[in-house]
Amino acid sequence: MGQTLTEIAETLRDADKKVQLIYAFNASGKTRLSRAFKNLIAPKSQDNDETLDEAILPREKILYYNAFTEDLFYWDNDLLSDGEPKLIIQPNTFTDWIIGEQGKDNDVIANFQHYTNKNLTPVFLEKDGPRVGEKTYPSVSFSLATGDDEATTGIKISKGEESNFIWSVFFTLIEEVVTVLSAAEAEDRSTNKFDKLEYVFIDDPVSSLDDNHLIELAQTLATLIKSAPQDGPKFIITTHNPLFFNVLFNAFKKGLKYQLSQNEDGTFSLDRWNTDSPFSYHLHLIEKLKTASENDGFEKYHYNLLRNILEKTATFMGYEDWADLLPHTADGTSDAYLKRVVDISSHSKHAGDEQPQLSKDDKRVLGYLLGETANKKYEFAARYRMIVEETPDD
Repeated sequence: MGQTLTEIAETLRDADKKVQLIYAFNASGKTRLSRAFKNLIAPKSQDNDETLDEAILPREKILYYNAFTEDLFYWDNDLLSDGEPKLIIQPNTFTDWIIGEQGKDNDVIANFQHYTNKNLTPVFLEKDGPRVGEKTYPSVSFSLATGDDEATTGIKISKGEESNFIWSVFFTLIEEVVTVLSAAEAEDRSTNKFDKLEYVFIDDPVSSLDDNHLIELAQTLATLIKSAPQDGPKFIITTHNPLFFNVLFNAFKKGLKYQLSQNEDGTFSLDRWNTDSPFSYHLHLIEKLKTASENDGFEKYHYNLLRNILEKTATFMGYEDWADLLPHTADGTSDAYLKRVVDISSHSKHAGDEQPQLSKDDKRVLGYLLGETANKKYEFAARYRMIVEETPDD
């Protein structure tokens, strides 16, 4: 029986575990769950607009990072004045605290450069705050060193680099929170901002990283969480990335692991991962396709899932083209018609082309392809097969 996201949030709240890890496909409700959980732990006042402080640390009870956190940073391209573009940080005390009071700007920069480009440098722009002697940091510019003691300033970084930067700010904040709360007595802490902190909720950090950096980020995050005091905040992490999930799965042996999915009736399911085996993404996709086949529930996105399986299998087995795994024609070549069907059905040039329903013929072809590919035994590509010499008869 399905649940609402609020009911699932209550399940997460009631679990007495230091770490809870959730895997979900994109558009399955991960980010909405983070909002539902935030509203459960720290309900928003009806008569007040949410400030950035409340967005980052609502009612001092939960620190959370998700797509909405990134929306709190925006670009000022200064087109009218022909000025340099700046990334604006909406007014808040946390950035000022971590950069100004704690002097962690170099940590943010180091984290950012480690996952992007060592020559790409954020520059926090300092201004006088509302109080005498107080400093605030309302924006960031970026420069790129060119290798000749010069630098190109006013760089507008890519969306992926921007996500990396925002995560670097947030991660540095988490590091400092863990350091602050490591002091057992409240009077020994450098700030009391986090004394009431109960949860840290992290939804899909930096999905634009390559596999090596993603593994490293997961390991670094796991190490930080393990170093947090046992009586400190609990951590909830959601992700759509199977590799990121696997690394964290193996890191947190005692944590709770779940699969979040959205049901056809609009409700949601949170299924417990009752195994010590790591997540096998391709097997999960096959199971999802099998369920859809048995319930006559094929939709267009199922072609994407099948293509995903074929691409990963082709890469693993050493084939140059995923189409090599499709059923062959009488002359031994890949069926061009089937390849074209998968191509057309798994990609679209225009958003308006994306209709979830499939025709009966498309469903028939998908069912045929699923049976032919999922039930087939594959050999490595010919160039990787071992040469076996025939043993002469005695």
